[in-house]
Formats: sequence, C-alpha cells, structure tokens
Amino acid sequence: MIDRILAVSCIMIFAALVVVVTWQVFSRQVLGVPASWTEESARYVFVVLALLGAALVFSERGHIAVELLVNKFPLPVQKLIALVVEVSIVFFAGYVMIYGGLAVAGNAWTQNISTMPLSVGQVYLTLPVAGALITFFALCHIVGMFAGTEKPVPEIDPNNQGI
Repeated sequence: MIDRILAVSCIMIFAALVVVVTWQVFSRQVLGVPASWTEESARYVFVVLALLGAALVFSERGHIAVELLVNKFPLPVQKLIALVVEVSIVFFAGYVMIYGGLAVAGNAWTQNISTMPLSVGQVYLTLPVAGALITFFALCHIVGMFAGTEKPVPEIDPNNQGI
C-alpha cells in the first residue's frame, strides 16, 4: 500500500515537473517574458522526484544489484550476503539520509526560496522522508527473505529491461 501511494505521488510530482518546465519554455519562447519562478521550482521539484523515485525503485527491488557472483553461492550464503547488504542500506539510510537530512533541513529551515512560498529546509525534508521509506522497505526485504516470501537476490524480468 505504501509503495502504491509512493508511485502515485511520483507520478503527480513528475506531472508537476512537466507542467513547470513546459510553462518555462512557453513563457520564454512564445511570450518572450520568462517566468522567474520556473527554473528554481523545476530544480527543487526534480530533487524531490529523484529522492522519492529512488525510494520507489528500492521498494520494487529495482535498484542496481550485482548478483552474478552471489548466485553461485549456496542459499544460506546468499541470505547472509543479502542480510549484510540490507543492513548496510539501513545504516546508510538511517545515518546519512534521516539523521543527516534532518540536520541539513534544520540548518536551512530559515533560508527562504525567493520565488516560492517554501524554505530550503522544507524542501530538504524530502531527504529524511526518503530515508525512512528506504529503511522501511529494506526491513521489509529482510523479513520477507527470512519468511521465505522473497529471494535473497532480486529476480530479473528479461521483458522489463531498460536497455
């Protein structure tokens, strides 16, 4: 359910990014008067989309994984390696994204964005939110792996390759 809400949120944020960039191009090229708020808005909307999109990809286990070597080990070793990887991700997301993100957001809380009714700190709150989501999904992967509902190594769907 959380991943569906996250997917819909990412779709809506992407649509907002398309609208902002389209207006930016239209106002500059057609109207001849570029809207001053569009460049900065597009930048911040893109950052939010990238962070939440990373959490969404992580929830679907679509992140980069080099499983060629891991697949050659027996299942118990695969589980151990997967556990180490997931715990490392939980540590990174917890320390860097949540703890560090809250510190950065707190430091920038009073720094206003001149073209938007938000502060930089409010935009930076996306970092700990994405970190909390990644931590949640990593813990779900660990539980699923030991409950037997998920394999230690993500399965690759050959029909769903980007390139």
